[in-house]
Amino acid sequence: MKDTPHLPRQIRVSAGSAIVLGLANGKLDAAPTTAYLMTYRKARCNANCAFCPQARESKGRADMLSRVSWPSYPTRLVIDGISRASENGKAKRVCIQALNYPQVFDHLVALVKTICSHVNIPISVSCQPLIRDNVVQLTRAGIERIGIPLDAPSEEIFTSIKGVLAGGPYDWKTQWQSLNEAVNILGRGNVSTHFIVGLGETERQMVEAIQRCIDMGVLPGLFAFTPIPGTSLAEKSQPPLAKYRRIQIARHLILKGIARCEGMSFDDKDDLSDFGVDDETLLHIVKKGEAFRTSGCPDCNRPYYNEKPTGPLYNYPNRLTKNDVRAVEKQLGLFR
Repeated sequence: MKDTPHLPRQIRVSAGSAIVLGLANGKLDAAPTTAYLMTYRKARCNANCAFCPQARESKGRADMLSRVSWPSYPTRLVIDGISRASENGKAKRVCIQALNYPQVFDHLVALVKTICSHVNIPISVSCQPLIRDNVVQLTRAGIERIGIPLDAPSEEIFTSIKGVLAGGPYDWKTQWQSLNEAVNILGRGNVSTHFIVGLGETERQMVEAIQRCIDMGVLPGLFAFTPIPGTSLAEKSQPPLAKYRRIQIARHLILKGIARCEGMSFDDKDDLSDFGVDDETLLHIVKKGEAFRTSGCPDCNRPYYNEKPTGPLYNYPNRLTKNDVRAVEKQLGLFR
């Protein structure tokens, strides 16, 4: 493999991806269809997001992101593994998660260029807001998509969990401006963000933020808040499944152009009370199950980022079975 300037010697790989890439042994009941990588450094991230084990002040394990472990491997071995997994159809995309540190942009460009020179596979990069020239350079290097996480649907919550009140570098308005700038460069539908349900938001706030994203050409994915030992929010509970399911349905309806936030109704607690569609349409969507699968870039199924394999599942990594659909119906109070 030819040397590339700034190519890091090591990179982290999610535990499931490491098995798919042939870097580790193990059995998977839901194999990741994307190869999930994370930039490596001995120190923690310069940001300080309250939910994240990579945060600057986190006391948790440094090899964790969400509830998944990310062991480090030599970068060249990882790229060889991606090449093999792509050829045999086990890896359909590469997603590089980027920590916040001074050299990260140079590392990202080098990683993308090197992967593209060896493998014909779509690449997504999930990173902090970058200036326009950086996004242009990453696009020229070969990325297909970029993700800039919002995590929270309101300025107040954003500021408290990853902005100035959390000791972090991020700004609500700058985050939205960066998303808009990325859409101008990569095009509508090629920019992603994600929201974490369960940080104290109302369902109305979440649905309004989802609508705003889709209107501007940004694809919003959903995570359920997951408490991780050593983080600032380690004692906080996960969101109720019914709440998460309602937001999943609303996202699906908005994404597919079936309904809009303005046509939905909310109760006095700002919980969803009506999705703006008839009962037949709603029941069809529930039974089809697509709304409850992992949401994100194409070919991203992200197994067990939010939950244990034994469940209950917030995001389903595979097509829902009849029993899965029945469980969702019970969670939503549609079946007793």
